[in-house]
Amino acid sequence: MNRELSSSELKKLNSKKGLISLLSKDLINVDRTLRYLEYERKLVKLQIEVIKLQTWAINNNERVIVLFEGRDAAGKGGAIRRITERINPRHIKIVALPKPTEDQQTQWYFQRYIEQFPKAGEMVFFNRSWYNRAVLEPVNGFCSDEQYSIFMGQVNDFERMILESGIHLVKIYMSISKKEQAKRFDDLRSDPLKQWKMSPVDERAQELWDDYTKYKQAMFAVTDTQKSPWKVIKANRKTEARVNTINHILKSIPYNKDIQI
Repeated sequence: MNRELSSSELKKLNSKKGLISLLSKDLINVDRTLRYLEYERKLVKLQIEVIKLQTWAINNNERVIVLFEGRDAAGKGGAIRRITERINPRHIKIVALPKPTEDQQTQWYFQRYIEQFPKAGEMVFFNRSWYNRAVLEPVNGFCSDEQYSIFMGQVNDFERMILESGIHLVKIYMSISKKEQAKRFDDLRSDPLKQWKMSPVDERAQELWDDYTKYKQAMFAVTDTQKSPWKVIKANRKTEARVNTINHILKSIPYNKDIQI
């Protein structure tokens, strides 16, 4: 680094968070540390707004669904953690459903998702959602062509009913490059605390990249509607993606920004 640091930058670096971030890496990178500290500053401000959003939802018996889609390792779980880490856990639900049981496979496809919908004053965050059937399932052979076709024919009406019932629905797709996905998979495999995240589906994701792309584009073509649009978040840089995601949620829901918390 050859530039001279400003007094405000030096103050940030001399803070507790700044020193921890600066010294936590093998190679000291001042610019990277400053970017991280700026991200932390923005994140705190946004989390205060999320608290206001939740308070508004609780006080007014509002119901909110935020669903996250994206390729494996796109950062869906990390974004949800940053959104929810400061709010009241009694009024939120984070949903990451496992493979359907035999009984669930005999039900209407949307049924097990409906069972997770918010009650009054609650926010529900789906880490993957009913859109499994739009991309992940057909790519990996987990559904038939007929089941896929039925889903694509029903999903817009399903979401119209959600919205008409008064539930706020926000749809987010986190987008990463093929190179970035490969890098994140390598990081997961080498980290004993995160190796459990790699599944057989993840292991085939690079090989099936083009198939995922084809079905993703078909999903957008049908389901990116005026009333229920998708927001694509560029997610190669996790910190920027998290800030942009929270900003979009706050802009999408007409909460009272002047509410007392």
